[in-house]
Amino acid sequence: MEWLYSLFIEHSALQAVVVLSLISAIGLGLGKVHICGISLGVTFVFFAGILAGHFGLSIDPQMLNYAESFGLVIFVYALGLQVGPGFFSSFRKGGVQLNMLALGVVLIGTLMAVLGSYGLNISLPDMVGILCGATTNTPALGAAQQTLKQMGLESSTPALGCAVAYPLGVVGVILAVLIIRKALARKEDLELKEKDDANKTYIAAFQVHNPAIFDKSIKEIGGLNYPKFVISRLWRDGNVSIPTSEKIIKEGDRLLVVTSEKYASALTVLFGEQEHTDWNKEDIDWNAIDSQLISQRIVVTRPELNGKKLGSLHLRNHYGINISRVYRSGVQLLATAELTLQLGDRLTVVGEAAAIQNVEKVLGNAIKSLKEPNLVAVFIGIILGLALGAIPISLPGISAPVKLGLAGGPIIVGILIGTFGPRMHMITYTTRSANLMLRALGLSLYLACLGLDAGAHFFDTVFRPEGLLWIAAGFTLTVVPVLIVGVIAFKWMKVDFGSMAGMLCGSMANPMALNYANDTIPGDNPSVAYATVYPMCMFLRVIIAQVLLMFLLS
Repeated sequence: MEWLYSLFIEHSALQAVVVLSLISAIGLGLGKVHICGISLGVTFVFFAGILAGHFGLSIDPQMLNYAESFGLVIFVYALGLQVGPGFFSSFRKGGVQLNMLALGVVLIGTLMAVLGSYGLNISLPDMVGILCGATTNTPALGAAQQTLKQMGLESSTPALGCAVAYPLGVVGVILAVLIIRKALARKEDLELKEKDDANKTYIAAFQVHNPAIFDKSIKEIGGLNYPKFVISRLWRDGNVSIPTSEKIIKEGDRLLVVTSEKYASALTVLFGEQEHTDWNKEDIDWNAIDSQLISQRIVVTRPELNGKKLGSLHLRNHYGINISRVYRSGVQLLATAELTLQLGDRLTVVGEAAAIQNVEKVLGNAIKSLKEPNLVAVFIGIILGLALGAIPISLPGISAPVKLGLAGGPIIVGILIGTFGPRMHMITYTTRSANLMLRALGLSLYLACLGLDAGAHFFDTVFRPEGLLWIAAGFTLTVVPVLIVGVIAFKWMKVDFGSMAGMLCGSMANPMALNYANDTIPGDNPSVAYATVYPMCMFLRVIIAQVLLMFLLS
C-alpha cells in the first residue's frame, strides 16, 4: 500500500497534482447538482477543498502557493480577455445608467463592510473576506490575499470569511430579486417589451423618387448628412447588381438597404419611398430572390486582416461584391467602411459565385485555423500582467507602495489586450470554448488550493459565536445593497424589471442568480444588463479589495 501513501499523503509534485485533481473533480461533479433550481457550480471545488483540509489532507506549502498563484493568474487574465471587448463600450448610451446603479451596489457594500468591521469588532482582513464571499467574488479574494502577503500579514483568514459567507451570497441575491418582484412588480412589468438595439440591423427596400439624388454616385450620397447604411442590391430594368461606390443612382431604381430600424424613416426621405415587403424574416432564401447573385457567410481567418478597417480592403470595387452584415460574438453589426475587423468575424457577402470565391481567398475562411489556440498572446499577456502587477505605486496616506499584484495586473492587461489588441494587429482571438477552458481550469486550481489551505480551521471558525456573526454579516452585505439599489432602479428610475435583475446579478458577479433571472423573466434583458455591468464591477471589486487593506492597515 506504499504506492497509495506516496500518491495521496507523502508530499511531492506528483502527490500535489493528484490531490488537487481529486478535489477539483469531486467539486465540479457536485457543482452539477441543483437544489431548488440553485447550484454553487464551480464553487463546490472550494468546499471540497475545505473538507479535504479538515480531514487532514495537505500538499507541500510551496506547491500549494505555486498552484494557487498560477490558477489565479490564468483565471483573471482569461476573464480580462473575455470582458475586454465590452468593457469600454458598456459605458455608452443606456449602459451608463446601469453601470452607475451597479457602482452604487459596489460602494454601498464596501461602505457597510468598513463600518461593520469597526462596529462588529471584526478585523478588516476577515471582513474583506466576508465581503468577497457575500459578493461571490473569488478574484477579489485572491487580490486581498496577495495584498496581505505583500504587507507581511496572515493571508489565510480572508478565505475563511469568504467560505462562510459564500453560500448565502448566492442565495441572497436571488432572495432580494424575489422580494422586489413580490413587493413592487406588477404582471405587466414582467412581460417582454421590445427594446431598441443599436447593433441590430434592419433590411428595407426603397424606390428612388427623390430628385436631389438623381444622377449622383453612391459615394456622393453616402457623404450627405444622413444615417449610416449599406446598399446590398440594386434593381434596374429587371436586372440586379452589386453597386460599387461609383455607381450612379437613377430615378426609379430599387435599392435593398441594410441599416438600423430607427433610421428607416430618415432614409425614406433620402430615397423617396419605402416598400412594404418584410425583408427581416429568418426564413428568407436570399439565393432564390435573384438567381444571378448568391449570399454566403465568410469567416475572417487571415491574421494580417486583424485590426484593419473594412473599407481599406476595397472589396466592393475590386470584386463587385457587397458585405451587408458582420456577426461578431453573437452580435450583428452594420458593415460600414469604418468597422474594424477582428479574427473570427463572420461577413455576409453578396455577389456572383466567382467573385465570392475570390473574396473568400482574401478573407481566409479557413475555419479550422481559428480552432488552434494562440498561446503566444496568452503567455505574453500574462508576463505583461505580472510585470504591471509588480510595479510599486506610491499613494498619499499609505506608507508602503501599492502593487496591483497577481490579480489586479493580469486582469487590467487582459481587458486592455481584449479591447485594443485587434487595433494594434495583435492576434488575441480565442474561441469561446477555449476561453471558458482557461477560466475553468485556473479557477478550479485556485479554489482547490484555497479550500485546502482554509480547511484545517474552517469548522472551528464556523461553530464559534464569531462564525454565526460572520454569516449574519455576509448575508447583510449581500441583501441590503441589492435591495436598496434594486428599489431605486425599478421604482424611481423606471428601469425594466429584467434589466434591473440582470444589473443586480452582474454587480454581485453572481452567474447562479442570473440563471434564476433568465429562467423566470422572459427575454434576454437580464443577460444583456449582466454583461453590461459585469466588467466594471469585477474590475472594481478586485481593486477595492486591495485598496481597502492598503489604506486602512498601513
